[in-house]
Amino acid sequence: MAGRPEQLFPLFSSLEALEGFGPKTAKLLEATGVETPGDLLLSLPYNVIDRRRRETIQGVDLPATLTVEVTIGPHRAASRKGGAYRINVEDRDFAFQLVFFHARGEYLKKILPEGARRVMSGRVELFDGIAQMVHPEHMLPVKEAEDIPPFEPVYRLIQGVTQKAMFKATRSALARVPDLAEWIDPGVLKREGWPDRKAALEQAHAPEGPQDLAAEAPARARLAYDELLAHQLTLALARQNARKKKGLVTRGTGALQDKVLASLPYSPTAAQTRTVAEVAGDMAAPERMNRLLQGDVGAGKTLVAFLALLIAVEAGGQGVLMAPTEILARQHIAGLAGLAATAGVRMEILTGRDKGTQRSEKLMALADGRIDILVGTHAVFQQDVAFNDLRLAVVDEQHRFGVRQRMELAAKGIAADVLVMTATPIPRSLSLAQYGDMDVSVLDEKPPGRKPITTAVVSTERIGEVVAHLQKAIAEGRQCYWVCPLVEESEVSDLVAAEDRFKFLRAALGEGVAGLVHGQMAPGDKDAAMADFQSGRTRVLVATTVIEVGVDVPNASIMVIERAETFGLAQLHQLRGRVGRGEAASTCLLMYQGPLTETGRKRLDVMRETEDGFRIAETDLEIRGAGDLIGTAQSGLPKFHVADLERQTGLMATAHDDARALLATDPELKGARGQAARTLLWLLRQDRAIRLIGVG
Repeated sequence: MAGRPEQLFPLFSSLEALEGFGPKTAKLLEATGVETPGDLLLSLPYNVIDRRRRETIQGVDLPATLTVEVTIGPHRAASRKGGAYRINVEDRDFAFQLVFFHARGEYLKKILPEGARRVMSGRVELFDGIAQMVHPEHMLPVKEAEDIPPFEPVYRLIQGVTQKAMFKATRSALARVPDLAEWIDPGVLKREGWPDRKAALEQAHAPEGPQDLAAEAPARARLAYDELLAHQLTLALARQNARKKKGLVTRGTGALQDKVLASLPYSPTAAQTRTVAEVAGDMAAPERMNRLLQGDVGAGKTLVAFLALLIAVEAGGQGVLMAPTEILARQHIAGLAGLAATAGVRMEILTGRDKGTQRSEKLMALADGRIDILVGTHAVFQQDVAFNDLRLAVVDEQHRFGVRQRMELAAKGIAADVLVMTATPIPRSLSLAQYGDMDVSVLDEKPPGRKPITTAVVSTERIGEVVAHLQKAIAEGRQCYWVCPLVEESEVSDLVAAEDRFKFLRAALGEGVAGLVHGQMAPGDKDAAMADFQSGRTRVLVATTVIEVGVDVPNASIMVIERAETFGLAQLHQLRGRVGRGEAASTCLLMYQGPLTETGRKRLDVMRETEDGFRIAETDLEIRGAGDLIGTAQSGLPKFHVADLERQTGLMATAHDDARALLATDPELKGARGQAARTLLWLLRQDRAIRLIGVG
């Protein structure tokens, strides 16, 4: 495979080669991930200082940073140790003082002799009515003053690296930028009015005011777009590569689906019908399906997934449904058992808990094709699990199944189609960043019969009223979830907080009314507590974490969340979605402990105003930023230097469409623009992607 293009070599050389940097500075920067001149050029200035020369500082609103030519007057040494050394100076119309602390008088007399003309640049402030420039940043003879840039970029520094060194080194790095062929679509370039890459770097490092530091400034937008385009090209190449792999042609007869649809008390929504058709189309195609099914809480993803699994069975094959936890796997099988019986298909569960004979019997049945649909945790992909004819893998993911795991699934030689379900509505920009290699179906309607949930925000001080409300609801035969806060203080564990709340509720509501689940319980005890709640033996379920509550109990119509301000919006939205599944009108009580921060208030307000998961996700993105929203560690989100996923959502969508369009016309990236795009991938270290094209 061809290696990195030669014209990029200067940008990948050592930092030591740059003016202003020595071996020591280079080491300091390398520790922060800046290893080459190319990396350094992506560390853009965050501020700019106006150092344009003026004739006089008279009449300027102080304090301000000013640059002015002066005549040096008398020096006045400090009267006491550590005091101020002062020099009187005059510009064309105005006299002021230069002030130095801990100064070396002899040195100052040498570089600022009385009567000399000098150009001074620094911050001027009024002190007791006298204008003073304390520790000027530049003090130069008039001839050398040309070196002071009219606008000085300000860089984020690490200890041991000065602004002066950064300025010199970035100028030295800019001199190495080659003229590169254009990889951006000409239509996009013209519409946006962006400069070419080289000019964009030069402009971004020479801002002339705050407007040039904004994300929308043409030079910065161009550099951000390059990053987004390289990222989307990588994902699009991964998608193209996955599609090259021969899949299985799976065509359903519709017979089993019809039985299930006829047995439902309602008709599927238009979004469900459309999505099933998209999935069926993918399954019937010879390439492998790689589709994301994104749906809000309660949008009916499970039915879509089940109908897709039935297509696999109708075609004479098998399907598997993978859940992230055992509790969710058991809930899936409990929820689908009735539909499976209606369709007459054999469905079985396999988790890490299956041992010995029980496990080997299931494995034999699976290998013989006596099991049509297998439900389980990641245990279904262990070495000894063999399918007779696997056609479809449905992954219920909750962010634990990134691009890498999707590629691993493919690497197991499983030619099956893959459908990934996520119940977390993700703003489009993030969904493109995380799932750009997939085709996306969105369920954006709620099935009929889902009643709206009333959401109220109450202070913890009113816990007495909340308990009274509960007593009344329990007397009417209803059930309630009570979610305990995520405790921060080390002396009180989440567990202690939950047990205390459990005891308090048991005392208030009576023995045997409440049950408790928390993370430290043995799986068997947890399942027993869940089963008691599902069957209605306990009326209130006290739970610590969000995940433990992934159950479907239609009779539960009240959700109390304590210290709701400490939860993320996505969690609150997921929790609220656990109620409103039955006949009764449902309520979600968000209890907070005052005083609320502005962020806390914003979260609770948006929860009260809307049940639309996508709107909630957009707000969450504004509040928390992209990394936090998906938990950076396992988010699969790329790290960008210039691009900002929160603010440049439009650019991400353009890059996504542009990357796909380019590969549709030039899948091997061999044309002129394709070759330029390869250079971009090398430039931004996305060379992994080039390997996906095959022979470089």
